[in-house]
Amino acid sequence: MGDSRRSYGTGTLYRRADAHGREWWYGRWHNGTSRPNRKIGPIRTRGGEEGLTRREAEQALRKLIDAEQPKHAGTDITVAEAGERLLRHLEAKGLKPTTLGTYDSALRTHLRQPPLGELHLQAVGPEQVEALLTRMHKDGKAPKTIANAFKLLNQIFAFGKRKRWCHENPCELVDPPVVKPSTDIRFLNQAELAALLRAVDLNAKPFGPTDHALFLTAAMTGLRQGELLALRWRDVDWKAGKIRVRRNYVRGHWVTPKSRRGARSVPLADQVADELRHRFECTAYRADDDLVFGHPEKGTVLDHSDLCRRFKKALVAAGVRPIRFHDLRHTFGTRMAAEGAAPRKLQEWMGHADLKTTQIYTDYEPNDNERELVGKAFSGVELSRPSA
Repeated sequence: MGDSRRSYGTGTLYRRADAHGREWWYGRWHNGTSRPNRKIGPIRTRGGEEGLTRREAEQALRKLIDAEQPKHAGTDITVAEAGERLLRHLEAKGLKPTTLGTYDSALRTHLRQPPLGELHLQAVGPEQVEALLTRMHKDGKAPKTIANAFKLLNQIFAFGKRKRWCHENPCELVDPPVVKPSTDIRFLNQAELAALLRAVDLNAKPFGPTDHALFLTAAMTGLRQGELLALRWRDVDWKAGKIRVRRNYVRGHWVTPKSRRGARSVPLADQVADELRHRFECTAYRADDDLVFGHPEKGTVLDHSDLCRRFKKALVAAGVRPIRFHDLRHTFGTRMAAEGAAPRKLQEWMGHADLKTTQIYTDYEPNDNERELVGKAFSGVELSRPSA
């Protein structure tokens, strides 16, 4: 429990273990009216990849101190400034870089712009919030984009109330935008998947063999593209017949997978196991921490745009209807549902946060009694046909 004490006003950084024995960085400081005490993040162990070093914890503490400088209602803090302070606060608290990137984009594109961004928090009412939503709708913004902007604005005002920069949160008086989940999914049937794989030229260097293995694995495991790009050889459990999904690569950042437990495992089918064994034997990058689907000549992460371009080219060569790379994940979900996989098990394999997301595949579940049931219910209906 060592303390790292510095000059007055710069706060104190210290360590504390939780109930499970994992150590965390904490920081406390005096802001003139109170003494905040905040959990900063996990301590990076020697040789580990996750957590914060002491220097990184120091930087996070300084950002927290700056973000939480007290301002009171009636001051001139604007929506734009409050949004920037909130993002610095969330960054210091360890929010995923990908989520921070989404928030920063919404702030720059929609909330910092005049007239809303230039208004003081105290001057914003529900009318201004509704005007923002109406303008975004008229500009043709997607429902999800509008909902994300509203969510961030709500967080800005909630943060402002805690810091006493404003008295009320006007978003609480506005009905949030409704985003209806899409149940219209695209996927490949077995014949189309086979055609796609045949269309990949295995002699095309350097990416042919890599793309073939990647497309097959995507369709037969349901992993997200970022999870596939982040897969290491240590994550392929040959003995247990599983692929361990431990991390994700999104927008240039290594992050944890999008699932309830962070990590999960999916079955390693024989076809995928054979393909990966062949790839392992042929690659120069076969250390535990080397990427399974790294650049064939460099071992580095594959470029997302180039990969999607090669995928679309393979679809055209196969004569298959256009789909997104992400739809290979839907290919796995629909095939597993059609084979009778239990929804809870499918949810676990695909890393869905809740069962509702998994239920888009329920229409593909088999039910041998449905046809007979409907036929019996309408057994008295006679068909009329024209005479020959």
